[in-house]
Amino acid sequence: MSTIVSVDTTDIRFPTSQQLDGSDAMNPDPDYSAAYVVIATDAGDGHEGHGFVFTIGRGTDVQVAAIRALAPYLIGREVEPVLDDLGGIWRELVGDSQLRWLGPEKGVMHMAIGAVVNALWDLRAKRAGLPLWQLLARMSPEEIVDLVDFRYLADALTREDALGILRAAEPGRDEREARLIADGYPAYTTTPGWLGYSDEKLVRLCREAVDGGFRMIKLKVGADVDDDIRRMRLARETVGPDIRIGTDANQRWEVAEAIEWMGRLAEFDVAWIEEPTNPDDILAHAAIARGVAPTPVATGEHGGGRVMFKQMLQAKALSVLQIDATRVAGVNENIAILLMAAKFGVPVCPHAGGVGLCEAVQHLSMFDFVAVTGTTEGRVIEYVDHLHEHFVTPTDVAGGAYRAPNAPGNGMEMLAASREEYTFHG
Repeated sequence: MSTIVSVDTTDIRFPTSQQLDGSDAMNPDPDYSAAYVVIATDAGDGHEGHGFVFTIGRGTDVQVAAIRALAPYLIGREVEPVLDDLGGIWRELVGDSQLRWLGPEKGVMHMAIGAVVNALWDLRAKRAGLPLWQLLARMSPEEIVDLVDFRYLADALTREDALGILRAAEPGRDEREARLIADGYPAYTTTPGWLGYSDEKLVRLCREAVDGGFRMIKLKVGADVDDDIRRMRLARETVGPDIRIGTDANQRWEVAEAIEWMGRLAEFDVAWIEEPTNPDDILAHAAIARGVAPTPVATGEHGGGRVMFKQMLQAKALSVLQIDATRVAGVNENIAILLMAAKFGVPVCPHAGGVGLCEAVQHLSMFDFVAVTGTTEGRVIEYVDHLHEHFVTPTDVAGGAYRAPNAPGNGMEMLAASREEYTFHG
C-alpha cells in the first residue's frame, strides 16, 4: 500500500487580457488562470495527480484556499482504497456536514472538491496507463453507476435508468473506440469571436477556421445589437452559408431583451444562443427558449451542480447542454450530468473556453460517445486556440476534430516550467 503525502496548490495566472483573448460582454478583461492542485504519494512510481479550477484572475487565491482546506481529508490516507472507490470519496467530500454549509453542492468549495476529484482520477488513469476517456469507457455499467450519487436525481434519473442507458450502449463499444481513434471528435472554435477583436482580426480568424476544417464557429454578442449585426454579417459573408455560427451572450440579457435581440440576429441562421441570461435562472432560460425557437438555447458552463442541470432538462430550458470540466465537482458529477442528458435526449456540447479546459473536457465527451450515447450527432466540443503549449499533453485538433489523446491521465497536467513562470505571488 502507498500513502498520499501531499496536496499542493498554486495560484497560476496568464495575462491574456493584454491581447483581449477571452473577452466578452460580461468579462472584458479576463486573465485566464487556474487554482492548481497536485496530489503526491510515496509509491515511488513517479505518478502524481493533477487537477485545477479554471478562473479568470482576481479571486483565484480564494479558490486556492478552498482547495487547501481539503488537504487534511487526503494526506495520510492509503492511495489504493481511495482510487478504488472514487464514488465513495466523492460522496464523502461533497457530503461533509460542515463543508456542505458553504454550498451546498455549488460554489467555490464545490469546485475545490472537483479539482481534488479530477486530480485523483488523473492519478488513477496514470496508474492504469490509460487516458481518462479510455479508462472510463472500459468500465462496466455497474462500475460507472457506482460513481454517481443519485440523491435528488431520482425524479429524473434512477440508478436503474442509468444502468439501462449504459447497458444499451455496451454493444459496439470497441468499434466506437476504434472509430474515435481514427476520426476524432467534432470540434467548433470560438477563436474568431472574442468581443474585443477588430473586424480585420475577426475576418482573418473566421477564414482560418474554415480553412482549418471547422464546420462551426462562435461569436460573442450582447454589448451592442447594431455592432453584433455588423459582426455577424462579416462572419457570415466570410464563412459562407454552410458553416454554423453560434452566439454567446455570457449572461448579459433580461428575458424580453434576449428574445428581441435574437430576433434581430435570426437572419444569420444562428446555430444557438448561449447563456442568454443569469445562469441560475432556470425559468428565464425556459421562457427565452420558447421565445427564440427554433434557435436552440445552450447553457451550462456556470451550472453549479447536477440538481440545476436536472431542473434545466425538466423545464426544457436548454436544447444544448454544456458541461464544464471544472465548474461542478469533477468527473463523477459530470458523468451524472451526461447520463441525465442521455435520458432526456439532449446533446452535450462542452464548454472549453479557458486554460486547460480543452485538454480536460475532451475526455468526458469521448467517454460519452463510446460508453453512453454512442453518437456524435449534433455534438461538438468547443476549441479555443490559447495556452495549449503549457500542458504536458496538449490538445491535438486537426481537420476540425479533436484527436483522441493516448497519453495516460486526464490531460490537466501543466508543464512544471509554466507553473513556475506564471505563479502569482500577489
